[in-house]
Amino acid sequence: MKDELREHKLDKLKRLEAKGINAYPSRYLPYDSIASCLEGWEDDKEIKIAGRIMALRGHGKSIFLDLKDATSRMQVYINNDILGEDKFTTFKECFDIGDIIGVSGETFKTRTGESTVSAKSVTMLSKSLLSLPEKWHGLKDVEIRHRKRYLDLIMNDESKERFLLKSKIMNLLRSFLNEKGFIEVETPMLHAVAGGAAGAPFKTHLEAYDLNLNLRIAPELYLKRLLVGGFEKVYEINRSFRNEGVSTKHNPEFTMMELYWAYADYNDIMALTEELFSFLAREIKGDEEFEYQGKKISFKAPFKRLSFSEILGEEDLDIDKLKEIMEKKLDKKLEKLSRSQILNLCEDYIEEQLDDSPIFVVDYLKEISPLAKTKEGSANLTERFELFVAGMEIANAYSELNNPIEQMERFQAQSGEKREHVDYDFVQALEYGMPPAGGLGIGVDRLIMLLTDAASIREVLFFPLLKPENTL
Repeated sequence: MKDELREHKLDKLKRLEAKGINAYPSRYLPYDSIASCLEGWEDDKEIKIAGRIMALRGHGKSIFLDLKDATSRMQVYINNDILGEDKFTTFKECFDIGDIIGVSGETFKTRTGESTVSAKSVTMLSKSLLSLPEKWHGLKDVEIRHRKRYLDLIMNDESKERFLLKSKIMNLLRSFLNEKGFIEVETPMLHAVAGGAAGAPFKTHLEAYDLNLNLRIAPELYLKRLLVGGFEKVYEINRSFRNEGVSTKHNPEFTMMELYWAYADYNDIMALTEELFSFLAREIKGDEEFEYQGKKISFKAPFKRLSFSEILGEEDLDIDKLKEIMEKKLDKKLEKLSRSQILNLCEDYIEEQLDDSPIFVVDYLKEISPLAKTKEGSANLTERFELFVAGMEIANAYSELNNPIEQMERFQAQSGEKREHVDYDFVQALEYGMPPAGGLGIGVDRLIMLLTDAASIREVLFFPLLKPENTL
């Protein structure tokens, strides 16, 4: 079945071409943004703007339209006598809502006080062939917003503002760390050994070397190699990939910020995290206290701290007791579950227990923390914390294990017979000597969810991964 509206638009395109008008020209640089015109408003000022037609209202030999650019929207007045009859007729017959146009003309205020530009020339810059949505609400439209983000950005100013805010948060994150003396680095995304976190990797193959590789699940082991090399404060805002579940809190491709600070420990990292989160809240929200999805959140330091054992209600926690707790929770045996699955179960359990404001859960079991330093005075626990906010894990950090002998033992215990899962080069790097250090990983997408009041991770990703439409 033909799309009649599209056919109608195609006919208008042909009419433009018949008049010798290129509906897709190469260049048209506006002198002004709409926002700058509105903010520094002057009547009778010559301006040149460009944007998308969002509304059209015809009145005989006059037409009013709403033009929207990346900054704002403005009313445009098109008059037969000013534009000229031939050009006015062409506009009336061939231009539609959704078209991208350039307008030059003179500013004035209407009788109702609306800021308007009287067009002296109108240039077609891109003829739209599909109609914009007329309505933008309901569950079906939520699916469209995620699947066709470009339509969401055209029609939904709130969504566009969220992504602008996301960009600001990323810049603030970098400026905070740069001010603290951290340097931004880049590490590989293709890993021979998928290490640095608990997670299932995406696998790929490099034809040039006939080599099986993994998309990185975390940059940790490469960043710590830089500590060995003499860098003392490094960070990377990185894309990582985990071939696991998809939900309102998980996307297979996601953004993390990881930093490593030589000579610090997890207590120093906790203080840095508090300072960072308080800074971001003040800059973005104007206050350290704000609401997220109707929940009151406070990023005012110090954050509450609870031990992993306290959360689970066990004083002398070990891996066997942890297994019992998880089996009771699930009402089934866990013998074949991986460390990653046990850790995820623990986090689910912890998320259910905690309130909304930030809480550091500290001192995790060694068996589920193979890269963290053993806590002094304890055989079972490590110097590790996870930060939970509003029922989500937002950050993970350690006093980094820098003993190469113990690190190899941990890797071997973790991998069993699967020697290919051990990053021997990383252990060798540790044998040259890595300073004591604190490391921090922050789930940037979840942090942005909090600071932009987004209920789902899909709201803060331009193009979240979705099921193909024919399987929905």
